[in-house]
Amino acid sequence: MPRFERKQNIFRNKDALGESYQPERIEERDDEIEAYMDALQPIIDGWEPNNVFLYGNTGVGKTAVTDFLLDVLQEDVTEYDDVDLSVLSVNCKTLNSSYQVAVELVNTLRPAGAEISTTGYPQQTVFKKLYSELEALGGTVVIVLDEIDSIGDRDELLYELPRARSNGYLETTKVGLIGISNDFKFREQLDPRVQDTLCERELQFPPYEASELTNILESRAEVAITEDGCDGGVLNLCAALAARDSGSARQALDLLRLAGEVAENNDDDAIREHHVDQARSKLEQERVEEGMRELTTHGRLALLAVVSKAAKESTPCRTRELYQEYEALCESSGTDSLAQRSVHNHLSDLRMLGILSAKENRSGSRGNYYSYELDVPFSSAVDAMADVLYLDDEIETIRDIARMNSVV
Repeated sequence: MPRFERKQNIFRNKDALGESYQPERIEERDDEIEAYMDALQPIIDGWEPNNVFLYGNTGVGKTAVTDFLLDVLQEDVTEYDDVDLSVLSVNCKTLNSSYQVAVELVNTLRPAGAEISTTGYPQQTVFKKLYSELEALGGTVVIVLDEIDSIGDRDELLYELPRARSNGYLETTKVGLIGISNDFKFREQLDPRVQDTLCERELQFPPYEASELTNILESRAEVAITEDGCDGGVLNLCAALAARDSGSARQALDLLRLAGEVAENNDDDAIREHHVDQARSKLEQERVEEGMRELTTHGRLALLAVVSKAAKESTPCRTRELYQEYEALCESSGTDSLAQRSVHNHLSDLRMLGILSAKENRSGSRGNYYSYELDVPFSSAVDAMADVLYLDDEIETIRDIARMNSVV
């Protein structure tokens, strides 16, 4: 009978590589921290807080810096009797409207058992309940809305809440919003009135460079990995791969963590570069599989069309060429095909998910067009497709063509 036993030859504290870990010091974000502290300064001075908007790619420190600074701020305000600070944090990923965010905030402020229903109220009624709860809380309230772009264009709360005091909905409570977004275009999509209010202070977090990621990994590895648990060059490799892809510290940390798990599962005594390569392949496949879970059958067939073209070394290629491949796959699977325009929309979705990349081409008077290709390793895409599409013969044919063309 198999038994569990503890493994500790690689990791000293693996949690230090996890997303929930909060280090004592934030590395490689000194400029952003300085600007952020300046934006938060009115709170410690006893004034109304600024509204702050942060944007940047996933994994570049927006949420980590926010949590870190707000913890410091909450500790520092205890030195001043005239400042009573409360922080409310809501992740909007599963909330797609101002109404849903307002309900979430109301229920966060209310005691257990007194929550309101998520449906059935007019929006302004929910807003009034929120103002009532905020007024009862009193003092200064900072509301953090992470992944705020999930709200989309239903952004009434982002207009009303910062103006609640001036409009007479709040008498004493001072409210400030911090919006965090991975979508650079979200700001442009906001109502101009919301832009003027929410974006009083804007902070952009750029992607990390390889040297910065190396410093971050070194700092975390000191806590997470045993003294001899990591070969020289491993941290640089994780940093270089993450910098080349997205500049994400989260990706670099995930690579190191998963490489350590691979090493442990192989009963190796240290993380080595080949463990990083295996970890990278696994993460790429997980990334494709995660993206594909959000796709319809036609989205998956559109991706398989790109994979098929890649096996023939025919990418990047135009939508009309991919559409012919897509139609053939629909026929093989007994699926009614969509119009070419709909397939183009699916290709755009795959691009947004980071599974495809697209290059805009200019063709003079005939207008511009996009050429698409895989933005993940071919093998990861094929393996992910095999797990979610019941087209074994077609996928095996694609594998055979790829082997003939030495596509990996």
